[in-house]
Amino acid sequence: MYRADRFAEPVLALFRAVTGFLFMIHGVASVFGVLGGNRGTGRAIEFAAWPGWWAAVIQLVCGALVLSGLFTRVAAVLASGSMAYAYFVVHQPDGLLPLRNGGEAAAMYCWAFLLIAVLGPGAWALDSLRARRRVAATPRAISGKAS
Repeated sequence: MYRADRFAEPVLALFRAVTGFLFMIHGVASVFGVLGGNRGTGRAIEFAAWPGWWAAVIQLVCGALVLSGLFTRVAAVLASGSMAYAYFVVHQPDGLLPLRNGGEAAAMYCWAFLLIAVLGPGAWALDSLRARRRVAATPRAISGKAS
């Protein structure tokens, strides 16, 4: 075992929490027009406007779920897919490379959330707490011979 392996769980938890927090804050800014608002305009996105408002709601909700580690894998898959959509539909038409088309954040979020979906939330998550409680509540099998 490598010495760095002991840091795997805490680093995964911090990566998940920070990624979820940043994604959530982006959604908060866009939905409510705070913290600079939508793309620095200082305004909220018009209610139910496609696709911006819906993307911002996904960012807010999925970011909060990933941050807390609750329903992490499902939220991360949805967040990853929304960022893939954002990259290919919004950014890619402006150029092939993310550096040229302004899609670096969308590409990074897409891959970061895919990694979280595959690796799971880690031990420091509400999902892990729920799993431990579920196991503790499961009746133990009675040992002995079957009749």
